[in-house]
Amino acid sequence: MLGELVYNMAYLKKSSIAAALAAVISAPTWAEQFVVSDIRVEGLQRISAGSVFATLPLSVSDNVDSELLRHSAKMLFATGNFDDIQIGRDGDVLVLQVVERPSISDISIEGNKAIDTDALLEGLKGAGLAEGKVLKRSTLEGMRLELQRQYVSQGRYDATIETEVQQEPRNRVSVHINVNEGSVARISHINIVGNTVYSNEELLDNFTLQSSGMFSWISGDDKYSKEKLQGDIETLQSYYLDRGYINYRLESSQVSITPDRKSVYITINVDEGDEYTVDDVELSGDLVIPAEELNKFLIVQKGQVFSQALVTRSEEYVTQRLGNAGYTFAKVRGITDINEKDKTVSLKFFVDPGKRAYVRRISFSGNTKTKDEVLRREMRQMEASAASTAKIEQGRHKLEQLGFFKGVTVDTKPVPGSDDLVDVAYSVEEQPSGSIGASIGYAQGTGMILGANVQQNNFMGTGNRVGVGVNFSSYQRTASYSYVNPYYTEDQVSRGFSVYYRETNLEEINVASYSTNSYGASMNFGYPIKENERLGFSLGYQNTHITTGDYAVQEITRSPGAIDGTNGYWTPNPDASDDAPDEDKYIWHDGVDDAYFQPDEGPGGFVDLYGDQYDLFKMSASWSQSTLNRGQLATRGHSQSLSVDVAVPGSDLQYYKISYNGQYFVPLSKTFTLRFRGELGYGDGYGSTEHLPFFENYYAGGFGSVRGFKNNTLGPRSTPAQQYAVTCSEDGKQCGYLKDGEYYTSNPLDDDDPFGGNVLVEGSMELIFPAPFVKDKRSLRTAFFIDAGNVYSTDCYEGQNCLEPDLAELRYSAGVGLTWITGFGPLTFSLAKPLNEGEDDDTEVFQFSLGQSF
Repeated sequence: MLGELVYNMAYLKKSSIAAALAAVISAPTWAEQFVVSDIRVEGLQRISAGSVFATLPLSVSDNVDSELLRHSAKMLFATGNFDDIQIGRDGDVLVLQVVERPSISDISIEGNKAIDTDALLEGLKGAGLAEGKVLKRSTLEGMRLELQRQYVSQGRYDATIETEVQQEPRNRVSVHINVNEGSVARISHINIVGNTVYSNEELLDNFTLQSSGMFSWISGDDKYSKEKLQGDIETLQSYYLDRGYINYRLESSQVSITPDRKSVYITINVDEGDEYTVDDVELSGDLVIPAEELNKFLIVQKGQVFSQALVTRSEEYVTQRLGNAGYTFAKVRGITDINEKDKTVSLKFFVDPGKRAYVRRISFSGNTKTKDEVLRREMRQMEASAASTAKIEQGRHKLEQLGFFKGVTVDTKPVPGSDDLVDVAYSVEEQPSGSIGASIGYAQGTGMILGANVQQNNFMGTGNRVGVGVNFSSYQRTASYSYVNPYYTEDQVSRGFSVYYRETNLEEINVASYSTNSYGASMNFGYPIKENERLGFSLGYQNTHITTGDYAVQEITRSPGAIDGTNGYWTPNPDASDDAPDEDKYIWHDGVDDAYFQPDEGPGGFVDLYGDQYDLFKMSASWSQSTLNRGQLATRGHSQSLSVDVAVPGSDLQYYKISYNGQYFVPLSKTFTLRFRGELGYGDGYGSTEHLPFFENYYAGGFGSVRGFKNNTLGPRSTPAQQYAVTCSEDGKQCGYLKDGEYYTSNPLDDDDPFGGNVLVEGSMELIFPAPFVKDKRSLRTAFFIDAGNVYSTDCYEGQNCLEPDLAELRYSAGVGLTWITGFGPLTFSLAKPLNEGEDDDTEVFQFSLGQSF
């Protein structure tokens, strides 16, 4: 209504000016033509006189008449800058009196939630309504009506849009748009009419829109939307076409709304037609590749029920094969010849390969940190060579596998003016690939962590992996440096080395009481054997010193000895009953009996047999394979690795470890993925070493293992020492077990601690699903999971609380986990419920970590 009013006002003004011009021209003053000596424009505020002169079809010294003046007025009105124009004459001077249209100083929108404000402003801008632009009321009214139509298409039939224009100084206005979005009408019923082959239930199962149900308030699938309905109608058509009903037709669709505008009824009328089968399949056109080879890519075959989906996929596969051969602009079209009598379809795939294309240039954008050469060395498509769709796509896949980018896209563009050249443009979006600087952190199970480090998988954008760090925590102190160049040679041979010093107190992370001091260095090389497979080799040296203290468990040492100041010791009282007080359960002995503190009969603990300090020369070999689509938080593909680590003859200890790790992703839909993970490990001694050294044992429980159980707590347990040195205070009034300066009347170390084992079995299954309320899901992963695993020992110590390999002893847990890739590293949380914990297992429902993903 408002737009029509504005238009009529403008029309009337134009008409009155034309009448005035006619009257003026008909007067004696205008009876004759005149030569313009000057042009004067009055009433301008924002618009420059030069803009007016540039629009006028006349200039000084021109001979004007009434027709030219009419044309001049129309030209000025056509600019849209003026509400009124009057033309007069002062002698030979042409006078233009104008009234400018107001400019928009501000646009405000209130009440909109379903449609983003920025999107609305962008739409207004596209229509010419933006700050600084001239106000066109007709356009404003048109946009109001269009916006209301958009809300109606979303099922918001009671939405209202009101516009308000307020005058401001200096011929400006502010525009206010008030939106009342109303509520989305709910679908009460969807009915399909004309279907006899498939029931309504079968067909509606494929629809996005559904009638209101018990859980519709959660899913929102009963909210009407015109776009979703159109998508469902297309889905319905595809459903029939993929099942042989080639003559399926949509006869009509009706959407009815109740008078209160809150409920919607949808009716879809269809004509199913008859089922058709494929009678013949052949290729035609310019077959630059032998037909025998192209036939392999035709998945629609003679005798099958006709399926449009199979036809489309056949077209895509043949097109891709031609693209791999350099025919980037190839077109393949499946042509159907329908035999109505026999209800059969003959298919002919017409091939138009076009010219063979060559790559002129490969470019990269979005890599603000990573150097171009790091991206370029991952390319399999070379410049100046024939374009290959497979190689171009493989380059995109290799960039995603680096783990430096959230996403990678590629666009193949024809070169203007050429029909056989293309440019390949890769666009990347970078994400954190490490951390730099001082750090203060906390991890459950390890406590406070203080350190200064550089840990970068893409150091300074070079693609090299560098780690330098000094870290302190409640259980470990480390200083380390590592470096890996994944492209030591141009053919992807990698080289790296590392040096480290490490002090570790394993008692602080739920492991049997002992400490290790280690230092060492290693060098490693990697060799590609296939596109997605590598071999790795490493040679290193390690010095390890074991510190057991006075209270080591029997598996480590069975010679606790008497500590300094010992003046007596306790032994169990065999005559004491179970309910006797603690002071009656033990017998006190004055003095020290050295024989009592010697180990029992038997081989003794590991340190008793092999000492407490070892020089180890290590060699390792590994094989790895990966087809994962991303370096972090992958969603497709698989990866697996097999490694063998050996302490070679000449070392103080001889042992080996064999480990396998694999994972496999199965996409269920665009948003849901199944992930399977498995890990196996086995180790043992050889030569003069009978056991796998206890400090090389496998452990299970916690992140990356079986969530819901405390870190490293599953599997075999250590055996507490049978006796301990005991002291009494000088006055003789206080005697007991002494530990860390404290007296205990009963053994303070009678708990068995996790000890690990030489056999590891682990696995998990995860359902990865999109995180709700999060727009960018590429750096966030949420999953439901079931974990299983345990650690076993094939060579248990005498009297040890041990588990021999037995799948019946696997531990299970279920829960939900979340990983978020931050600038500090992966931040991971999980809530897990153990399903079959054992008597000695330690459980933990909530777990978190910074720096480890699941």
